Amino acid sequence: MGKKRIVKKGSSDAGTSGSASNKVSKKKLISGTLHVQATFNNTKAVLTDKAGNAVLSSSSGALGFKGAKKGTPFAASKVGEVLAEKAEALGLKDIDVVVRGVGSGREPTIRAFIARGYELTGVRDETPVPHNGPKAKKPRRV
Repeated sequence: MGKKRIVKKGSSDAGTSGSASNKVSKKKLISGTLHVQATFNNTKAVLTDKAGNAVLSSSSGALGFKGAKKGTPFAASKVGEVLAEKAEALGLKDIDVVVRGVGSGREPTIRAFIARGYELTGVRDETPVPHNGPKAKKPRRV
């Protein structure tokens, strides 16, 4: 059955259960950096200010895509659209992009931002490249 909840007339508890997207942001951000990590299995995007402090983030897994669909360009474009929509509330004007990874979601995430009218100031590729790391696996004998 559970306990009965008693609400007193003077309490302001009712009505505070609004979602975070409905709140008006206090922080204004004119220019920021979009960090895109595109792997074969997922696409993550983080919007930071120029100092590198994370402001907004999203990923294809967070949007409800599961399994192999997370790594698709469509899922990546949705990640960009959601992040661009959230960034409009901050007053963002131009972005600098840092891309990591070799997945298929590299371009669609950036294109979603451009389609929303943000000015692209630069794109930098910081894909980690191993300088001969660990020993490779033995070739298969068939």
